[in-house]
Amino acid sequence: MPAEAAIETITFGCRLNTLESELMRRHAEAAGLRDTVIVHTCAVTAEAERQARQTIRRLRRERPAARILVTGCSAQLGAGGYAAMAEVDHVVGNAEKLRPETWRTLAEGRASRVEVGDIMREHTLAPHPVDGVEGRTRAFLQVQQGCDHRCTFCVIPFGRGPSRSLAPEAVLAQARTLLDAGYVELVVTGVDIASYGRDLPGRPGLGAMLKELVATLPDLRRLRLSSLDPAAIDADLRDLIAEEPRLLPHLHLSAQAGDDLVLKRMRRRHVRADLVRTTHELRRSRPDLVFGADLIAGFPTEDEAMFTRTLDLVEEAGLTFLHVFPYSARPHTAAARMPQLPVELRKERAARLRAHGEAVLDTFLRRQLGQRRRALIERGRTGHTDQMAAVRPAAGAWWPPAGTVAEVVVTGVEGRTLTGRMVA
Repeated sequence: MPAEAAIETITFGCRLNTLESELMRRHAEAAGLRDTVIVHTCAVTAEAERQARQTIRRLRRERPAARILVTGCSAQLGAGGYAAMAEVDHVVGNAEKLRPETWRTLAEGRASRVEVGDIMREHTLAPHPVDGVEGRTRAFLQVQQGCDHRCTFCVIPFGRGPSRSLAPEAVLAQARTLLDAGYVELVVTGVDIASYGRDLPGRPGLGAMLKELVATLPDLRRLRLSSLDPAAIDADLRDLIAEEPRLLPHLHLSAQAGDDLVLKRMRRRHVRADLVRTTHELRRSRPDLVFGADLIAGFPTEDEAMFTRTLDLVEEAGLTFLHVFPYSARPHTAAARMPQLPVELRKERAARLRAHGEAVLDTFLRRQLGQRRRALIERGRTGHTDQMAAVRPAAGAWWPPAGTVAEVVVTGVEGRTLTGRMVA
């Protein structure tokens, strides 16, 4: 297919967006769309939205004849703003983007310029069979969509709609499709995966469903979890983390802050002690477990002492991989109406928190020197260990093809990445 006739997707944001971009690309190609760019937006921060608008303007300059379609959370929440951009041909909502008929009407020229419905009316999750994401070595296994919580800083529930879960048998069928396609590692994903099953008959939890999944699929070699709400890790999930070796020893927690008053103002469901207790208990049950965390710097009303408690949380909870955001006021959220900190102070605190995280990560990586670590080799001669540390070959070292699970002897640290050699 000539380049000018291709369907191109440009994705901002989360793993779920990455999976959905692949689904949209396939729907668009099946419908016969040509010369179309899908800009898949994120609404987590104002910066993500700014980058999306900048990308749209650049695309129109570079591809004046292409059709530009905008979708995703930012488009769902701000359809009018994108429709007002002269560069945009169509705006499509988060529910509509996954329906094959949306793409057929677009291909046939029958679509409205704005196809965005009321996402809060969505109460079921249909399976979307897909055998992988083009260019990815690990596969995303969606089990859930939407969120019922109302954290004061977060606009995503209004972009994704209510929490809704995929039935266990549909999760199993999708996992089987991915394994049959040759993937050796599946990443369980959604908007709030720890809420899985609360809307289903019998209310099966995430841990119970995954126990059934690994028991039913003995050829499933590697399983990862995406971001978890620490307040929703139940007994079944704790047992799975402790006892199932195929569940890899890396968990990413939606921590957000280390000060109790800030957590209360965020309307989080945990306090600092809960998070610390959870990480310590899980690590006792599985000593090789490594934690990542989302953390927000500069939340409204945060003073220096409150921020220091978030800095201190990194060591106290034993966090290794930090994903740091300077607070970004989102329209129509409660936190946006609170007393705001200066933007430069938010950025300065985020920079300090990131620097602290880099030091902690460097210490962790240097502890890997001389160790044997199993890694999934990915495209571009890189890979990730079971604990999610990036690894690439040492100078002159042989490296196996993408999709291989190999044992690596760690020989060095270069920035945020390990180097190593394959075990003979």
